[in-house]
Amino acid sequence: GCVTCLDHDEHYILTFPNGYGRQVNALIDIFIFNALSILTVPWIELGGECSISCSKTGYNASIVFHTKPFYGGKKHRITADIFSPNDKKPFCSIEGEWNGIMYAKYSTGENAVFIDTKKMPTIKKKVRKLEDQDDFESRCLWKDVTYNLKIRDIDAATAAKH
Repeated sequence: GCVTCLDHDEHYILTFPNGYGRQVNALIDIFIFNALSILTVPWIELGGECSISCSKTGYNASIVFHTKPFYGGKKHRITADIFSPNDKKPFCSIEGEWNGIMYAKYSTGENAVFIDTKKMPTIKKKVRKLEDQDDFESRCLWKDVTYNLKIRDIDAATAAKH
């Protein structure tokens, strides 16, 4: 993906993590532990390595979305290292939950809250009107699929997707 920060004239190139649909399987629990258990609520999990780089400044980050181990562990964990231009050692390391609090540890030894996503305000997206979009821009391209899903016409949505 590409993100442009207009106020700073900076362009960032980034890669995305994989997405996984997860649910604990009760049959495995029953078989292995011979104990009664119930199915859990499904969740989406992100996993894999990503990167963010800015060609203007030379700063870059290496990010790892950690998947939850089969036993124990936490969901939604993230670690990241942020590098100055041409440096091989990070000046900041991040860890925490991508949908919660992330903590920063700086090369100076300082530790601080990097971000608390639960306290961030929700900002409404600014999207150009459909008639102002090119044919292959996402909302224009998928408008018929979206409409048919909203009216619960799965056959029409499937046809539009094709």
